[in-house]
Amino acid sequence: MRLKKNISGRKNEQGIIITLVAVFMLFVVGAMAALSIDVVTLYTARSEAQLAADAAALAGARVLANSGMTSDTSGGLTPGAETLASTVALQVGQQNQVGGRYLIAANGEVVVVGFSGTATNPCTAPTNPCITVQVQRTDLPTFFARIWGSKQVTVGASATAEAYNPSGASAMGVATTPVAPTCVKPWLLPNMDPSVAGNPAIFDAATGAISAGSKLLGWSSLTTGVRMRERCPGGDCTGVPGPPDFWRYYPGDDATTFPHPTSSLPTCSLIPTLTNYQLSIAGCIQTPISCNSPANIDVSKYPTRNTETAEAVNCLTHATTGNGDTVTSNDPPTAPFEFVAGSANPIPGASGNDVMVSDSLVTVPVFDTGSFVAGNQAVTIVGFVQLFLNPDGFATPIPPAFNGGRVNTTVINVVGCGTGATGQPILGNGASAVAVRLISPP
Repeated sequence: MRLKKNISGRKNEQGIIITLVAVFMLFVVGAMAALSIDVVTLYTARSEAQLAADAAALAGARVLANSGMTSDTSGGLTPGAETLASTVALQVGQQNQVGGRYLIAANGEVVVVGFSGTATNPCTAPTNPCITVQVQRTDLPTFFARIWGSKQVTVGASATAEAYNPSGASAMGVATTPVAPTCVKPWLLPNMDPSVAGNPAIFDAATGAISAGSKLLGWSSLTTGVRMRERCPGGDCTGVPGPPDFWRYYPGDDATTFPHPTSSLPTCSLIPTLTNYQLSIAGCIQTPISCNSPANIDVSKYPTRNTETAEAVNCLTHATTGNGDTVTSNDPPTAPFEFVAGSANPIPGASGNDVMVSDSLVTVPVFDTGSFVAGNQAVTIVGFVQLFLNPDGFATPIPPAFNGGRVNTTVINVVGCGTGATGQPILGNGASAVAVRLISPP
């Protein structure tokens, strides 16, 4: 039997490798944990930069949509609208933090790159403009990566947003996609232009193109005789009286096409209980209304409709407690539309200042007069008009006992889809049928 020999000192070395490995792994794990903090900080800042770019681009596109630019076939509104959109985009971009610090446009950290689209989704001004915004921060500090000499890193992102009006695309022979805005008011207007003698079509029902001679963009119904009002005599729509008349609406049917909202209901101090019809005006109808879809007229007898219309419009525009918002423009418009908050605007401190959107902005569907048949409840939606509900210089823009509930309007946008529009409808952004959406990043 062979005896094992004791090697001098080996017994004292047992376990030292494990100790060295443990110490080494401690440093490795510590270094990885330290670097992971920098990586997480970098990715968080990158996400913040993307959110800032998205918000700025969408805000700029919203300005383009509400400026009337997309409905101006002459292109005269384009320079002013782009300038205004750039200003708003920079302001919104600066209100975002990246890496714990607000961006500074003056240092080139928020830049409006331009108003063209992307290679896969090109845009065409003025009818289908885009805005691209780039944000970056070049001095994002590192923590543990400094051991490699990297004290600061750069993070950035870009976004492109589109203001889509199908009427301009169809006029250029481009395939169009229909739009389907929400919060549409239950007033069905005929495709008849009140701004032109003889009241021709606002836009071509087949192509959606805005009529060449139309002066509707920026047109205001300043006189009582041309203000928007109900078509049914005394509120009685039984039998659906015809023929359609310019700027006179048929009420939409609450039970089918225009169901009144049941949540987030508006309140008015002077109107204790809003009717379903008034809820549809002062609130938001959540059901999208799409181009080329059928819509039903309310064929009931409703003798209080004019008074209820006046009360609901005053509620919507916050004019029951003060003066409503106003729109600044010329007629015809020579500058982008801007909106000034009235004394009753619910945003604190907004009164007297420019605002990007207003509750006085509404979208109203337009039906094809060729689809109208006297006595028939159904008509076909072929487009939309975006209207601004003007105050009349009173505490309430439409005194219920005055003017028969006729609504003083200014036309902000004209949107015609045409029967050739196909595909999944694009949802509009709230009160506008000119859809605003991000197209990059996808």
